[in-house]
Amino acid sequence: MLNQTNLFFIFLSAFLINNIVLIRFLGLCSFIGISTNIKSSIGMGIAVIFVTIMASSISWAVYNFLLAPFHLEYLRTTTFILTIASFVQFEEMIIRKKLPTLYRAFGIYLPLITTNCIILACAFLGIDYKLSFIQNILFSLGISCGYCLAIITLAAIREELELAPIPENFKGVPIAFILSALMSLAFLGFKGLFKL
Repeated sequence: MLNQTNLFFIFLSAFLINNIVLIRFLGLCSFIGISTNIKSSIGMGIAVIFVTIMASSISWAVYNFLLAPFHLEYLRTTTFILTIASFVQFEEMIIRKKLPTLYRAFGIYLPLITTNCIILACAFLGIDYKLSFIQNILFSLGISCGYCLAIITLAAIREELELAPIPENFKGVPIAFILSALMSLAFLGFKGLFKL
């Protein structure tokens, strides 16, 4: 039986301590591009949570029950990319049909989830850390919730800064990177919170 404390630490580590965006600096394209308003950021966060959990779970199962037993580990990159692309296409069809406003707000960034390195990194890390299926789901949930927290926080700050007297050269993407760096410094405060 899995220790519930260890499961909590796996989630907390992926969520805060090793935040995929602010500590590992993965997924910056959608992080900076979508974080211009809170509504789009929430939608992107939910989309990433769904795709990350589903794609990493399927990737874990494919690796452990198909690739590893037949010594086909070298195919994991191709297999994981196909899994992620399939889920993103499925999600894109649902959002386009059920939430057309959100679909238009995402623009090019929704198809970019296919190539979002966060989702691929999550699938790889779950295998590399030799996590069980339950641990892998919690790890994926932690990574994707950490992304969601980071993008919503950045969007909230950027919306407030719209009225701030910022020099013209710093408006838009430059101030977003400066804010991301400051948020990253804040998240570094969680390092060493506990040892597994």
